[in-house]
Amino acid sequence: MLATTIKAWGRELGFAEIGIAHVDLSHAEAGLLKWLAAGYHGEMDYMARHGLARARPAELVPGTVSVITARLDYKPDAADAGDNLDDAGRAYVSRYALGRDYHKVLRNKLQQLADRINAEVGPESDFHYRAFTDSAPVMEVELAAMSGLGWRGKHTLLLNRSAGSFFFLGELFTNLPLPADQPVSNHCGTCQACLDICPTQAFVRTDEGPHVLDAKRCISYLTIELKGSIPLELRPLIGNRVYGCDDCQLACPWNRFAPQTKEESFKVRHGLDQATLVELFAWTEAEFLQRMEGSAIRRIGHERWLRNLAVGLGNIPADHPAAAAAIAALQARKNEGSELVLEHVEWALQRLTA
Repeated sequence: MLATTIKAWGRELGFAEIGIAHVDLSHAEAGLLKWLAAGYHGEMDYMARHGLARARPAELVPGTVSVITARLDYKPDAADAGDNLDDAGRAYVSRYALGRDYHKVLRNKLQQLADRINAEVGPESDFHYRAFTDSAPVMEVELAAMSGLGWRGKHTLLLNRSAGSFFFLGELFTNLPLPADQPVSNHCGTCQACLDICPTQAFVRTDEGPHVLDAKRCISYLTIELKGSIPLELRPLIGNRVYGCDDCQLACPWNRFAPQTKEESFKVRHGLDQATLVELFAWTEAEFLQRMEGSAIRRIGHERWLRNLAVGLGNIPADHPAAAAAIAALQARKNEGSELVLEHVEWALQRLTA
């Protein structure tokens, strides 16, 4: 059976799991429209630009009748996340970004899977596909849940009983009529650890239940997607998180079972799991571009990197051993950089010298 063979190929290529979903996402359309109407997507205009095409795979890629979903674990062998967050002098980088850019890794594996399928079905099948990995208006969590890879947790991420949520998702939209897998049941129960731990309380509490994230308050959005100034009231809540945030995942009981990745590309690079705010803030733009070559972090650019680090430096307590070095590092940049960086540097200095 082709579907069984595809799943075996996926495991050979390093994917932890492969599922197959149908293309009817009509049940998710109302929620998507409501979320967009509330403006929870912030500056991520691409989420609204494609409208309901996000929930209609056959419109996004004409001819699509099945979606092959893939899970790739990324939890690295890194310094303890909790220890890093507890030390205000360190820079916390989301676990997914400690290694190489996942986009390239997943695309390569998905392409290899598509090549194998193409060789198996032959030219007479007129096989067509398109690969996605967090790179287009695709409701990947919904598709993965439909294909049985897990269920949507209250923090809006996909959860798997044996792998938690420390994994990436990818998809192959295809014109092959493959049998869809069955969804799995939800195992969050009454737990709301992920909602309670959020530093900025980005999860919207409604009568309709959880699963709603106001991205404008999410630290991942603020440090990665937001191009301008970080709102003043949210800066103290960010702490030392300079690229992304894992708090909701770290608090989730299911992540006790998350395995370490077997993917070499996701190993920690440049000591980012233990780096200090001061040392990263000293990087020149050339150093940033060179060291972040092949990293997902590179796309935010040096300016936003410094903006985020300035906020982290400003959140160092006055009695912390790194406070004096933080002040010196910030003062060294008072006469250089963009207005965006200087604004955050001034804010940080005011906090540290008050």
